[in-house]
Amino acid sequence: MSPSQQQRRTETIGKLLDATIASLCEKGYAATSVSEIVSRAGVSSGAMFRHFDTRLDLIVAAADEVRRRQFVEFRRGLSGFGSASIEHCLELLRAACRAPINGAWYELLTAARSDEELRERLQPFTVRYHEQIGELARALPVAGVIDPRHLETVIFTVVHLLDGEALAAVVHPQPEQEAMRLRMIAHLLRGGTLHALMDAG
Repeated sequence: MSPSQQQRRTETIGKLLDATIASLCEKGYAATSVSEIVSRAGVSSGAMFRHFDTRLDLIVAAADEVRRRQFVEFRRGLSGFGSASIEHCLELLRAACRAPINGAWYELLTAARSDEELRERLQPFTVRYHEQIGELARALPVAGVIDPRHLETVIFTVVHLLDGEALAAVVHPQPEQEAMRLRMIAHLLRGGTLHALMDAG
């Protein structure tokens, strides 16, 4: 393949991934049809099927692209802080959960509950995704305050809590509780108790 052909291939795949992610965020899984995707991408359905055998192949590739971009943004955010404190990491994690692009991931998880084929395709991908989150967590300076035997359990408890918060905030934002919630999580991660936090105001 010549360099120009490779460039066109890369550009077309990029357009298809962008279009799929945008459609998942805006219209949902069921409405992210081949016609919707190619219309947004500005390519033909033939061009799409030259790169992806099925719609589901493209959707799983889009999920992986969401994963990649989220890790890029998280690492970029970490580099912007002089030191990666617990509070900084929690702020970045909340921002990742609430990033518009993450809406595509939430949409796929919801759809997978009742779509067996999608669920089967996402399972191995999700295992790898979670493994990568665990690897990143172990590399953070804040991992030093958590017993390494329980680090992944703690990290995913926080991830799942903030995932749920992001979904609930769409219909019922509670900014005062949200500010307190990060303080509470940071306090508990440092070994504090809820009673001490409440007494401190």
